[in-house]
Parts: sequence; C-alpha cells; structure tokens
Amino acid sequence: MLSRLFSLGSRNGARQAAVALYRTIVSQARKPVFYRDFGVPDTLDGRFDMIILHAFLVSRRLKAENSNHSKDLNQALFDLMFSDMDNSLREIGVGDLSVGKKVKAMAQAYYGRIDAYDRGLAGDDETLPAALKRNLYASGDVRQEQIAAVATYIRRADAALASQPADKLLAGHVDFPVAQPTVPG
Repeated sequence: MLSRLFSLGSRNGARQAAVALYRTIVSQARKPVFYRDFGVPDTLDGRFDMIILHAFLVSRRLKAENSNHSKDLNQALFDLMFSDMDNSLREIGVGDLSVGKKVKAMAQAYYGRIDAYDRGLAGDDETLPAALKRNLYASGDVRQEQIAAVATYIRRADAALASQPADKLLAGHVDFPVAQPTVPG
C-alpha cells in the first residue's frame, strides 16, 4: 500500500523528498522500543500517534527553515501522510462514506497534537509530559518513567533535527536519534 503512494513521488522534488521523509517517519514510528519499553499502546491509535509525533518533529524542523521550498515540502509531507491514512482506513474495511469523516478527525487530532507538543517543547518540564499523557497515552496505563522517557526522546530528537543541515532535510533525508529505553524493563 505504501509503495503505491511512494510511486507518486516522481511528480516533483518536494513530492520525492516528502516520500523519503515519510518512509523514515513511519520506520522510526514502528520501532518496537516505543511499544515494548516506552509503553506506547501497540494499537492503531498508538501507531497513529507515533507517526504523528515523528511527523510533528520533521514539520517543526521544516517550519524553522521558513523558505518556499520547506513550506512546499511540509505541505507535500502532510498531504502524503493523510493520503496514506485514507488508504489505510480503506484497507482495514472502513466504509467509503465514513473515511472522509475519520480522516477529518485524524487531521484535527494532528493539529491538536502539534499545538500541544509545540507548547510542550517551549514550556516547562511539566508541559510536554502532560501533553503526552493526554494524547499518546490517552488509552492506556503508563508509568511516569515511561512518559518521562518519551519526553526526553522528543527533546533529543528535536535538538538532533535542528542540527541537521537544511539541504539534507530538504532533499528528503532525516536522521532520528536512537530511542533508548531509560526505564526499568
């Protein structure tokens, strides 16, 4: 399914770069450490939230560039991500009449989360964990240490992305830091 979307990447440079970024985002979001050690619910919602979290980090970095190319790439990434969400819903059997409503709700969730995570990164040490508890961990039991570990990862990832060269990012290459569990097994 993703390969079908990824084949659309040949239309222009922003689309190609968006495809490469999205592949990396999805790959990072699927790392077992997030579900096994960090306590993210291994559900459709949990996986959606991990994709959203990593897309937020990349989008935040693209916005920092504040160029036409970075804006085009950010939009192409958003469009690709939600096209993939639409296709995923259809593949799991959501009826055609419901898909649009569900994708709209997912987009609203995305915007709410990026706002909360932006405020979390800009706020004190309590703001980001509180946003994670409300969003990423809304449906499950979680230990404070797990929330703190994800918050630490997000701050490390944000700093790592900020230090990556713009030309590399605009070409579709992003490197996320290794997600290391810092909580007892």
